[in-house]
Amino acid sequence: MKTIIASLLLVSLSATVVAQSNHKEGSNSFARYTQTGDIKQLESAKKFSDATFASKKDSLSSKNNILRALVYSSLAYADSTRKIKTDRDPIDIALSAIEKLKQKDKGGFESEINYVNQNLTAAYIYKANKAIEVKDFEKAYTSFLRVEQLGTKSEDVLNNLALLAAQAGKTDDAINYYSQIIKTTDADAGKYLALASLYETKKEPQLYLNTLQAARNKFMDNKKILFLLIQNYADHQRYAAITPIIDEAIKYEPENVELLYLAGFANENGGNINLAKKYYTKIIELDENNYDANLAMGLIFLNQFLKDKDNLEAQYSAQDYLLKANGIQPYAINALKGLAMYYEAADDDDQLDRVNVLLNQLSNN
Repeated sequence: MKTIIASLLLVSLSATVVAQSNHKEGSNSFARYTQTGDIKQLESAKKFSDATFASKKDSLSSKNNILRALVYSSLAYADSTRKIKTDRDPIDIALSAIEKLKQKDKGGFESEINYVNQNLTAAYIYKANKAIEVKDFEKAYTSFLRVEQLGTKSEDVLNNLALLAAQAGKTDDAINYYSQIIKTTDADAGKYLALASLYETKKEPQLYLNTLQAARNKFMDNKKILFLLIQNYADHQRYAAITPIIDEAIKYEPENVELLYLAGFANENGGNINLAKKYYTKIIELDENNYDANLAMGLIFLNQFLKDKDNLEAQYSAQDYLLKANGIQPYAINALKGLAMYYEAADDDDQLDRVNVLLNQLSNN
């Protein structure tokens, strides 16, 4: 691009005149800068470009303004630390010059305008990165908005806008950009999770769930998505949705007691009693003093015994598990209530009285 600009300017401004105009001097200095990268040539081009704005008529000239835009957009990028003094930020001066171009002249400066936009884009990205270094995410977000407004709508720009909007607390903007990314690109799992998190922040439970489900459909092997989905189903007591996928989660963490208990509870809730017992038993194998699993097993066998008083296996198993749970947590109400129901069904009045006394004491405390 720099070579194209240089050749355009050198060809159009190659007149061998002894006393060249400020515009021609500035144009030639700028052309030499594009060829050599010498910042002194750019500073010289700035001096001559500034001199072309001697009158109001000069400031309305499209050729003067395009030179000014070329010079100052280059300063905005090449002199990022602003060692060359200007009365305003070079970015603002370049943008102002472009705005002053006559509409009928813009078609003749297409290459130059593209060059200006490339420089300004680079300058805004530099500003954004400096703002990120000091965690000024709002300023960084604003800079990337200007990049987008200059016509750069690449995936990288969208990703930065989405991330910075979220970090700047602009939740709605972040949702908009992450939604665009998911719709228009091959977004990775992280983008779906970021969007889901934003919906959670906004307290939009259905949109949060929809996003997780869409992510699950695309990333079947993603552990984090799977676990978040299961947690969401558990939070909303959607146990029928848990049972088809819980074993996948357990494969990741086969000794996760909380996960195993959820698997047991979900299956028990769905009437899959034998499966529920399998998960509760696994917990007890891992931790024989797990109160919840022992209580759950005791209550399952108690229900079977209440339905069939001749079921001796259910009777003895109910007694064993409920007593075990009570031994682990002697003052836990649910275990005591389970034992009370058991002793009443077993016609053990002495033990029933003992448990009821303890329940009454606890209820009065």
